Amino acid sequence: MNFPLLTELNPILQALIATIFTWFLTTIGAASVFLTKDVNRKVLDGMLGFAAGVMLAASFFSLLLPALDLSVLQNNTAPWLPVAIGFSLGGISIRIADKIIPHLHVNYPLDSEVEGPKTNLQRSILLVIAITIHNIPEGMAVGVAFGAASLGIPGATLGAAISLAIGIGLQNFPEGMAVAMPLRRGGLSRLKSFWYGQLSAVVEPVAGVMGAAFVFVAQPFLPYALSFAAGAMIFVVVEEVIPESQRGGNGDLATLCLLFGFVIMMILDVALT
Repeated sequence: MNFPLLTELNPILQALIATIFTWFLTTIGAASVFLTKDVNRKVLDGMLGFAAGVMLAASFFSLLLPALDLSVLQNNTAPWLPVAIGFSLGGISIRIADKIIPHLHVNYPLDSEVEGPKTNLQRSILLVIAITIHNIPEGMAVGVAFGAASLGIPGATLGAAISLAIGIGLQNFPEGMAVAMPLRRGGLSRLKSFWYGQLSAVVEPVAGVMGAAFVFVAQPFLPYALSFAAGAMIFVVVEEVIPESQRGGNGDLATLCLLFGFVIMMILDVALT
C-alpha cells in the first residue's frame, strides 16, 4: 500500500507525527475522566486484554521478523544471535528500570505498596512514572520502525511502521484511562487526573525521534534495536498488562480480547504492507 504524503517526509519527521498520534490517543483515553469517575471493570479488563494482544502481535510482526530478516541480509554467522541479544537486553532493561525507579503499578489502588526504592514522591507522580517507563520502548519501537522502513529493509516497510503506530495508539487509549481513573477515584480533580494521564505518554514522541535518528547513525545495530524494543514491550505486556487484565475476575473475557487484539494487529500489519 502506498502512502504518498508520508513517503515524502523525512523518517524522523514521520516518527514524530506517528508518536504524536499515539500520545493523542492516550490523551483521549485520559479525557474519559471528564465523563465518569470510574469505568466498568469488565470493559477495562477487555480493553487491557485487547491492548496486550496488540502489543504482542506488534512486537512479533513489526519488530522481531524485520530484525531477523535484516540479520540474515547482514550475513551474520548466527542470524538469530543479534535478535536474541537485543530481545533479552530489552526485557532486562525494563526490569532494571522497575527495580531502581520508584513507581506504582497501573490501576492498583493509590494506597498500595510502592515498588522500587523508598521515596516521598506523591502517589499520583509514582503512577505516572510507572507508565512513562513503559511508554519509552513503545515510542522507540515506532521510531526505529520508521527509520528501518526508510532503508528498504525486507519486512520493515512504511506500512508496517504505520501499522505499529496504529497498534500502539490503540493500546494507549485504555492505558490513558488506566492512569487517569485511579487518580480521579483517589480524590484528584478531573483536570489534574486528565493532565497526569496524558502526561504519561508525552515521552513517546521524544523516544520516537531518538529511535529514528539512531537508525541512521548505527545501521549495523538495527537488528539489536528492533529486537530490543520488542523485548521491552513484551516484558511490559507479561509483567503488567496481562496480570492486570486478569485481576478483576474476568480472565476469560480478557484472554478472548487478547486474541482479538492479536488478530487485529496481524491484519493491520499485512493489509498496510
